[in-house]
Amino acid sequence: MYDAIVIGAGHNGLVAAAYLAAAGRRVLVLERREVVGGCAVTEEFHPGFRNSVAAYTVSLLHPKVIRDLDLGAHGLEVVERRMSNFLPLPDGRSLEVGPGRTRDSVAQFSRRDADRLDAYGDRLERMAAVLRDVVLETPPNVTTGRGLVETLGQLLSAGRLANRFRRLGLDGQRDLLEIFTRSAGDFLDQWFESDPIKAIYGFDGIVGNYASPYAAGSAYVLLHHCFGEVNGKRGVWGHALGGMGAITQAMAASAKARGVEIRTGCGVAEILVEKGRAIGVRTEAGETIRAARVVSNLHPKLTFEKLLDPATLPEDFRDRIASWRSGSGTFRMNVALSELPSFACRPGREAADHHTAGIVIAPSLRYMEDAWLDARRDGWSKAPVVEMLIPSTLDPSLAPKGAHVASLFCQHVAPTLPDGRSWDEAREEVADLMIATVDAQAPGFAASVVGRQIHSPLDLERKFGLVGGDIFHGCLSLDQMFSARPALGQADYRAPIAGLYMCGSGTHPGGGVTGAPGHNAAREILAERRGLVAAR
Repeated sequence: MYDAIVIGAGHNGLVAAAYLAAAGRRVLVLERREVVGGCAVTEEFHPGFRNSVAAYTVSLLHPKVIRDLDLGAHGLEVVERRMSNFLPLPDGRSLEVGPGRTRDSVAQFSRRDADRLDAYGDRLERMAAVLRDVVLETPPNVTTGRGLVETLGQLLSAGRLANRFRRLGLDGQRDLLEIFTRSAGDFLDQWFESDPIKAIYGFDGIVGNYASPYAAGSAYVLLHHCFGEVNGKRGVWGHALGGMGAITQAMAASAKARGVEIRTGCGVAEILVEKGRAIGVRTEAGETIRAARVVSNLHPKLTFEKLLDPATLPEDFRDRIASWRSGSGTFRMNVALSELPSFACRPGREAADHHTAGIVIAPSLRYMEDAWLDARRDGWSKAPVVEMLIPSTLDPSLAPKGAHVASLFCQHVAPTLPDGRSWDEAREEVADLMIATVDAQAPGFAASVVGRQIHSPLDLERKFGLVGGDIFHGCLSLDQMFSARPALGQADYRAPIAGLYMCGSGTHPGGGVTGAPGHNAAREILAERRGLVAAR
C-alpha cells in the first residue's frame, strides 16, 4: 500500500514525487515509456548525435525547485546563451537581442524604438514579477459545498492576491489588465514602430499558441515566456548540459535518493475508484496497485477521458473537459549537421555568438499572422515560422567533433489536417519545407543535414501524450488559466473525485519546464495530510 501513486514520470510528476517522499510518504511513480522525463528527454536520434527531443531550452525551471531537489548535486548544469535571440532578415540585415547589444541593433531600424527599450523592459519586468509571485501559489478556489476551514483558507489566498495587485498601483493594474486580455501584436504596436523588434518579441506570443499574434490573450503567452531565469539572471535563456534529459535525470536521482520507487515501461490503463474515492490503479499489464492517493501528471483529457469511468465524474465537469481546448500547432524537429549554418546576413561557419542564440525566422508580425492563416486553411503555412537553436555550440558532447545538432521549433501547423489527411502522410513533406525555410536564410543548410528526427503534432501526441501536439497541456487563454485551470472549482490540484490529484501542465501555472505544478500539488496533498485543509 503506497501513500501516493504518481502517473507519469515527466518533470512535474518527478517533482511532486520528490516533495512527497521528502515528507516521509511512500511514493510510486509509473511511466508508460522506457525512460523518465516526459517531454524533457535527451535521445540519440542519429548515430553520434544526441539532442533534446521535445522541450529544448531552459529558463522557466523554478529556482526553488532547483534548490529544494538539489538538482546541481545530482548533475544538472545550465549554461547561458551568449546571445539571447538572432533575427536574420531577407534584406541582408539582422537583429541581435542580448545584454549590451539590443539597443544598437534596434537603432539601425528605429532610433525611437531603441530609446523605448528600457521603458518597455521595465514595464514587462514589473508584470513578470507579479507572475513570479503567483507561480508557486494555489489559485483561489472558493466554491460552494466546502468546509469552513477550507473556505477560509481560499478566502485568505484570494485576499493575499488582491493585496499584491493593489500594491501595483493604478498604472500597474492597467498594465496587468492589458497583458491578460490584449493581443501580443496590439501590445507591441503601442510600444514600437519597426517590424524586427516587434517580431522578435512577438514570437513569444505565438510559441505553443496556435493563433495569430493579433489574437486576444496572446500578450499573456508572451509574458508567460518572460518570468524565468538562468543562474539567478532574470529573463535569460540557457541550455542544460546533456540536453533537457539532464534536468529530469537529476530530478529522478533526487526522487530516488528520497525513497521514491520509479517503474518505467509500466503504463496505467485505469484509475480505480471505489465508493467515490480513488484507491489505486490498474496497469496495462493487468496489475492492481493500491494507494491512499493517486496523482496524475497527464494531460487533463487523458486523465479524465481515458483513465476513468465517466460515471465517476460530475456531468458538468465531464463537459468542461470535453471542450478543453488543446492544440498548439507545433512541429518539432532535430537535425544532425555536418557543419554550422552560414547566414546570408552573417556569413561564416566558425562558431559565433549568434549561433548560440534562439534564431527566429519570422521577420514581422504580419508574417506570423499569414503563417497562421495558411495553416488554418491548408494545414501548414507556405512560409512557416521557425526557431532554431544549436545547443552543440554550448555543449560539444551532443555531436561528433566538428559536427553539430540543431533543434527546429516550428510554429503554425494545424493540429488536425483538413480534408481528413493524416500527419503520417504529410510529415516528410512539411519537414522538407521547414529545412528549406532555414536554407533560404542560410544557403547550404539543407546540404549540411545528415540526419533528422521529426515530430508532427500527431507524433507528439502519440509519444508524449500532448493532445493535439499541445506543449502546454491546453491553451493558455483567460478561460483556461489560474482559477479556471483546468476548471473553476478544481484549481487547487484536486480532481472532483476524492483522493485524486493533478500535478501536470494542465494545472496552474501551465506549461513549460517549470516544476511549479508538481511543487504546488505536493504542497496541497501534504497540507491535507496535516489537516490544514479538509480532506476530500
